[in-house]
This record gives sequence, C-alpha cells and structure tokens, in this order.
Amino acid sequence: MLTISDLTYRIAGRTILEDVHLNLNNGWKTGVIGANGCGKTTLFKLITGELQADRGDVTLTATQSIGIVRQDMPDTDMPLIEVVLAADAERATLLQDAETETDPYKIADIHTRLNDIDAYAAPSRAASILSGLGFKDDEIYAPFSSFSGGWRMRVALAAALFQEPDMLLLDEPTNHLDLEAIMWLETYLVTYPHSILLISHDRDLLNKCADHIVHIENRQAVIYTGNYDTFERERAEKRGLQQKMHEKQQAQRAHIQSYIDRFRYKASKAKQAQSRLKALERMDIVDAVIADRITAFKFPQPEELSPPILSIDHADVGYHAGEPVLRDIYERIDMDDRIALLGANGNGKSTLIKLIAGKLAPMKGAVVPAAKLRIGYFSQHQTEELDVDSTPYQEMARLMEGAGESKIRAKLGQFGFSKILADNRIGDLSGGEKARLLFALMSFSAPHLLLLDEPTNHLDMDAREALVKALNDYEGAVIIVSHDPSMVERVADRLWLIEGGACRDFDGDLNAYRKHVVKARRAARREGKAQKAAEKKTEKKQEQQKQKQAENRKNLAPLKQEIGRLEKNIAALTAEKEALEAEMGDAAFYEAENRNNVVKAQQLYAELQEKLDAAEAAWLEAQENYEAVRGAATTG
Repeated sequence: MLTISDLTYRIAGRTILEDVHLNLNNGWKTGVIGANGCGKTTLFKLITGELQADRGDVTLTATQSIGIVRQDMPDTDMPLIEVVLAADAERATLLQDAETETDPYKIADIHTRLNDIDAYAAPSRAASILSGLGFKDDEIYAPFSSFSGGWRMRVALAAALFQEPDMLLLDEPTNHLDLEAIMWLETYLVTYPHSILLISHDRDLLNKCADHIVHIENRQAVIYTGNYDTFERERAEKRGLQQKMHEKQQAQRAHIQSYIDRFRYKASKAKQAQSRLKALERMDIVDAVIADRITAFKFPQPEELSPPILSIDHADVGYHAGEPVLRDIYERIDMDDRIALLGANGNGKSTLIKLIAGKLAPMKGAVVPAAKLRIGYFSQHQTEELDVDSTPYQEMARLMEGAGESKIRAKLGQFGFSKILADNRIGDLSGGEKARLLFALMSFSAPHLLLLDEPTNHLDMDAREALVKALNDYEGAVIIVSHDPSMVERVADRLWLIEGGACRDFDGDLNAYRKHVVKARRAARREGKAQKAAEKKTEKKQEQQKQKQAENRKNLAPLKQEIGRLEKNIAALTAEKEALEAEMGDAAFYEAENRNNVVKAQQLYAELQEKLDAAEAAWLEAQENYEAVRGAATTG
C-alpha cells in the first residue's frame, strides 16, 4: 500500500502540492492526470524520494519495490537484451556469485533462488518485451549505443517492465511509441500482476488499463474509482452540483446582504441585521465552476479548391542516392479528406508526410499539387528550431509582416495565447505551449492541407480535446500521424497503411487495424520460429557432420598410422634388398672361396623379396581400407 499524508511541496516559493492525502491499495492500476505543470511528475519524484516534501509523509510497505523508467540510461555497447537483463540486479548478482562461489551449500542456495525467480527464462522474457516495443529480432542483439534517443527510451521502458516491481511508475510511457507498440503495452499493463501508477494523456490507455484515477488540480489530488471515462462522468456531475451549490449560495448571500442593507441602521432590526452579517461572514462559498478547461484552438478556414488538391502519381521516395523507402505511391487528396497514416515506426510515415509537404522530391513519378495549394506542416522536431530568445508575438509578427498589433494578437489568441503569454520568452514556454505556438505559426496563412506529424506529444488531455474539436471544425484536408488512438478514431475517416515499402488504403477501422497488427505479429512470430527451427536444424546437421567428421578422423587415424608403418617397412626392406643386389652384382662376389656366402646371400635375397611382397600386399590392403572408410564418410 502507498499512503500519502498531509503532503506539501513548494519550489521557489510557489506551492505545487498542498495538503495532499492519498491511499492506494496493492494491485491498483492508477492513472494520474491533470493539466501540464500541475505537479504529476513532482508527485512521482516525491514517491521515489528524488525530492523531499516540505511537509507530510510518503509511506510504502517495507518490502515493496518501486520501478521507474530511467531517463539517464548510460551509453554502452552492450546488446539491448543485456541492458534489459542487467536491470534485474538480484539476478545479475546471483549469476555472478554462481561463477565464483566455492562453498557447495551456498552454490545450492544460489541456484535454488535463481530457480525461484525464474532466472533462466529471463532472456526469453526480455526478448519478448523488446519485441513488443517494436525492436526486430536482429536489433535485440545490437549495441545500445547504436540507437537514437527515442529508441533508447523504449529500452529504458523495457528495463522497467522487465524488473516487474511491486509498484511500477510510468510517466507518459507512450510518448516514444508508435501505435503498434502502444497496443502491445496496453495488453501488457492490463495483465500486469502488481500496482501501477501511470501518468498519461492517452484517453484509450487510461480507459483500458486504469481502475482508479488520481486527478491533480489546484494543488490538490482527488481519487476516483474507475477508468478515465468514469472519472469524466463523475467529475461532470460533481462540477454540476458544485455550480448549483454556488448559484444557491450566491442567491442566499444576495438575500442576506439585501436584508442587512435594508435594516442594519434601523434600531428595531439592528440586532437581526448584525446576526445576518455574522452569518454572511461564516458562509462557506463554493467556488464557481469555471468553464475554461479547454484551451482555445481555431484553425483559419481556407477557400475552396477544385479536387484533387494534390495527387501522387506512381512516386518513389527516399533519401539521397539510397534505395527508396516507399515505392509506387498512387494516391489523391481532396479538401474533405481526413487521413491517418498507420504503420510501425521506420516504415516511412514521416517520409510520406515530407514528400507531400515538398520537403522531399520524388525519386520517380510525380507529386502534383493544385496551383493555389497552401500546406501547413507540423512536426515535433520543429520545437527545437524555435528561437528560444524570441517571443510568440515576435515570431507571429515576422510571418504577418505589416499587420497591426491587434491582428497579430488576435491570431495568437485563436490558440490560447493571452497578451502575457504571447510576450513570454519562448525558452520559458512549456512543451504544450510551444506546440500550440507551432500550430499558430503553421496555420496563419489558412492552409488547404494540414500535415500533422505526432501533434499531441506535449499536449495535456484538455489541449488534445481542443485540437480534436478544432480539426473537426476545420474545412481543409488533414493528414495525421499520431500514436493517440482516440485522436485517430475521432478525426480520421480514411486510413492509409504504410507497410513493406508501399502505401495503400486500409479497408477498415482502427479495431480492424489492431487485428491486422496482431495477425501480422503472429505471422512474424511463426516465421521467426520456423526460421529458428530451420537454423536449429541446420546447426544440428552441421554439428552431426562435425561429430561424424571427428569420428571418421578417429577411425582413419589407425589406418593412416598402419599405412605409414608399412611404408617405412617397405622402404627399409627395399634399401636392404638394393644393398644386397649391389653386393651380388660384383663379379668378385662369386669367386670359389666365397661360395658359402653366395648361397647365404641368395637365401637372404629370397627372404627379403618374400617380406617385401608381403609388406606391399599389406600396404595395398591398408590403403584400400583407408579409401573405403574415407569414401563412406564422404558419402554419409
């Protein structure tokens, strides 16, 4: 259980959280929501001990472990799977101890504990998590240092999930994930066996995974039972009652004040008027419900253009002189189109957006825009290109050269920028405010086509709602790449699937696409298993061949030794025979006094010839045996 009592935290004299009280039971999956800057991440840091409260306590069960997604993963050349496996410190320590421990009793204890924590299945589990988060089989064993920041955050998320702590703290875990990985994460979190605290602006994720909601607002935290939709209903009811109570109290206050004003100076009524004045002072005034949750978004409306406003005629697109990322794209876009691009990261969604935006030229084919077509292009990386020392007003004034101040501020006001906020330094704006500035800048000319590449990354729930409403009110075409399923479902009426180097219309809704992803992943797993089985079969065959070769070498060795021995024997007998022949070839050898030696020499020569014939016959037999065994080994 997590208990938070009387928690207050201030920074630079500003109170972020005040007198917060929460009790979260084990096993709860709790979504933490609230506007950007309300203190959600601060609450996490107070729970983990990274920050210390000014007042109050955070209490966890003594044995409870906490897991977080590390933002500071060290640069290393370790394979991804090893980085994830290293996150389980106990397993890593036990495996190291198993290599060095000499005490048999301690070794037994180590292996018992390794078995208890299912340590030997850990590599398979780690690989499964990495695969679910979008890493291909060959990438799982690639060095961590070879991946970019967004992919490294996926590894950090994989490491946190792999630890399977008693309480898992996740702060916007979907920010670096594509739709396919989010679908996998949803399933994983739904079946997670322990407690979860989840900061998210993803309505679908909170609806599917959360059974409680903690809402942080006005420095307070209020807990609701149920998912996000349940929270919205209960909050709406609560706000309605609050508004009614406020109106009732205002009426009572006005009535009392009227009585006081009428009779406070009449002696006969002065006592009652004074009593009413004290009652008025004691009255608990319920705050009015201020209907300003939704940040203002308003895209200017473009004039009508004849269809199609843009066509792509059998185009290939890619980068530099390399192979095309997408081939033979044949599509058209009309003013009333609302298109979402689907497909895993790296398949080419952003590449297609850049082609349509004119930031990439086709390698083959053509992109034909209407003569007067204006395009607004939004991409999150553009926030890094903003001049941090400028202000929103100055940036808009550059685009609206010659326009008066009132028009410039009116344009910024369409995206929720007050005069004070419009004059703020851009470097001091929040991520959501920078995103809203980009929306204002890219749409100032009333574009006919909006290209939105991950537009919701830094927007809170209310800003996302405002963006959905603004896009649905907008009369131009929209092409969107988003990992927010709720936005895709509520904005898009056409789906383009970017897959396998091609772009095609997807016939179905997002639920059908989910099924498509599941089916594709199952097919990929089957293919992977079949490939692994084939590789294993090949490896087994190679191993059998090696074993057979070793066995053949073992069988051939004595035959080779026998052949070598026989060859040496033949060489010795031949040398002895040749020496005797030389002696017998001398005429003096046959003189009368040497007769006995001649007889002996002839007998010895006959014996040598007999031995040589036998040795050569044995060598031929050994050679035939050797060739027969070697031939059988080759054909086998």
